[in-house]
Amino acid sequence: MFFKLLIRNPQAVIGMSIMAFFIVISLAAPIIAPYDPEARVGLPHEAPSSEHLFGTSRMGRDVFSQVLYAGQISITVGITAGLITTFIALATGLSAGYFGGRIDEVITFATNVILVLPQLPLLLVLAAFLGEVSPALIAFIIGVTSWAWGSRVIRSQTLALREKEFIKAAELIGEPARRIIFIELLPNLISIIGSGFIGAVIYAVMTQATLEFIGLGDPTSISWGTMLYHAQTSSAIYVGAWWDLLVPCVAISLFGASLALLNFAVDEVANPKLRAKGALRRYKRMLKRGEVKA
Repeated sequence: MFFKLLIRNPQAVIGMSIMAFFIVISLAAPIIAPYDPEARVGLPHEAPSSEHLFGTSRMGRDVFSQVLYAGQISITVGITAGLITTFIALATGLSAGYFGGRIDEVITFATNVILVLPQLPLLLVLAAFLGEVSPALIAFIIGVTSWAWGSRVIRSQTLALREKEFIKAAELIGEPARRIIFIELLPNLISIIGSGFIGAVIYAVMTQATLEFIGLGDPTSISWGTMLYHAQTSSAIYVGAWWDLLVPCVAISLFGASLALLNFAVDEVANPKLRAKGALRRYKRMLKRGEVKA
């Protein structure tokens, strides 16, 4: 029912369409891209033309080819960091909420410590300490430092579900803890897990771009963040090569917007109050167009 409602939501359809578009063109970059992203194929900072759709960079590289290949790394980092964040948040939140006692105290203490630490400054310090970090290491650092909020939300929901009759009944008949967690609790947390994962991916993509833009990433890798870094170091705006900076910015913004729309849709579908409001708005629009009668 949840997925049926999700695919009927206009925000979800738009968000998934844009996200799928970026994933497909990034995977198909070797076929679509007209040039090698690291090859010098034109003059420095050539304006967009039929030969170079999005112009060229300071090194004479085709920006269109670069943005396609860059999507592979940026999206992979976002999804990888999102998976790490979601796995840690789910494991800690479920354990703390279901088992309680000493386990809850230890996990809650660790969660509070992580929540108190400012994330972006912490990431900047770690990246600066490690030097030029690879995309894989960036994904790992983001993943292991961004799970606390999701863990807190999952713990709260698990505590509420633990008092429900079906959980109490399962415990009374002697069901093992692992079965209660994976069969009874986990399906009821799908919407929260999905929303948390999407939010983690958005945060990871933006954070990776931020770290690479200020020079803490690997400049030899091709991602949307390193494209911004090279555009900034070559003073693209000052010399009038706006396309060198605009193209990766638009790619990051559109991909982030697609995930945000999907996240809003998940919230609306999972929350009965928001779902009712959304249905009421759609009914009013249909009423105005004469598609339904009052």
